[in-house]
Amino acid sequence: MARVLVVDDNPDVLDALDLLLGLHGHTLVLASTVKDAMMAVQHQQIDLVIQDMNFTEDLTSGNEGKSLFYQLREVTPNIPIVLMTAWTHLDTAIELVKAGAVDYLPKPWDDEKLLSLVDRYANTTVKTQNKTTLIYDSAIMGQLIGQAQRVASADINVMITGENGCGKEVLADYIHQHSTRQNAPFVKVNIGAIPPDLMEAELFGAEKGAFTGANSQRIGRFEAADGGTLFLDEIGNLSLNGQMKLLRVLQTGEFEKLGANTTQKVNVRVLCATNADLPAMVKAGSFREDLWFRLNVVELHLPPLRERKDDIAPLAKHFLHPEFSLSDDALSFLQQQSWPGNVRELQNACERAKVFSSSKLLSPEDFQLEASVNVDEKAQIETALKAHKGVIKQTALALGLSRQALYRRIEKYKIDVESE
Repeated sequence: MARVLVVDDNPDVLDALDLLLGLHGHTLVLASTVKDAMMAVQHQQIDLVIQDMNFTEDLTSGNEGKSLFYQLREVTPNIPIVLMTAWTHLDTAIELVKAGAVDYLPKPWDDEKLLSLVDRYANTTVKTQNKTTLIYDSAIMGQLIGQAQRVASADINVMITGENGCGKEVLADYIHQHSTRQNAPFVKVNIGAIPPDLMEAELFGAEKGAFTGANSQRIGRFEAADGGTLFLDEIGNLSLNGQMKLLRVLQTGEFEKLGANTTQKVNVRVLCATNADLPAMVKAGSFREDLWFRLNVVELHLPPLRERKDDIAPLAKHFLHPEFSLSDDALSFLQQQSWPGNVRELQNACERAKVFSSSKLLSPEDFQLEASVNVDEKAQIETALKAHKGVIKQTALALGLSRQALYRRIEKYKIDVESE
């Protein structure tokens, strides 16, 4: 799990984040001043920084947070930094995102989004000179990475497909970092995590007063990504109205903020990811065919972990290094699993084993997989059923199962198909 530095002068905020992240296995380093924050990154191994924009009572300009950000970047240029900001500091936050901050969160924050950001930037990749190194040993992944390298320099839109947890976002990172836009912003949006009525403001921004709660101008993700790359995860969840607006900006580079009369123009490369069957959605009329063709200039498909078992050993060793190692029995055991939750499930299993093992040499029993596999597989099936509106044929295709195998699992886990 991650060692997270949280910088905020409010003790209630520090306590709340300490509790939240601690419950999810992360180690927190707390700092209430710029000096404490700089001491922490200079003398400790920090995986991620979450920083506020002000550290002195009665100061609300955000300049302190801006100064700290640039000090951190100078000392540790590769460390991911997430900004915590009130809407009054949003313009400054967007400036810092363009300068290399990985994301920003408004106060009060959303717990799920915060945890997602910490998981995203914790241990899923190895960073060397700010480059993402993909961990694999299988021929199929070697071929895919070769394709990704060629696509990266082409500056075209890319669709990344694959099951949940197989590493689509990591591949998007890799493409951006090997592209001609590598020194420009890389902005990420999880479409599935944003309510449809807020999607337009999230992507394109909003003027002050454009909707209830819009107390200041809001910068959208397209504007924040200008000159760089925008990664749209779970693109299949975008509404038809949102699809129409996205198609326009892809065709012309132009958009208007919500509530604005002026048109803005941006130069953004778009990478998308989905675990949904978009061609089936096009046929069903729930996804625009013209948008599908615009996004799917090149498709890169990430195979599930069960189809690239040669990757299990190097991935597990990476997640366990340097404190723990695998016995031969443990390695054989891991390679025999089906891993319905893919790389994310393997990582979680390794983290559990590190917590519960009484030895640095792990055995099969340390992974406690049976119960967790059932929970992960049930959740994956329920998610797929929901995405495909309970249609068994489409759900089975998306999961890589026969319809009979899917029916057996639905019965085994007592899943209510009607409610999905």
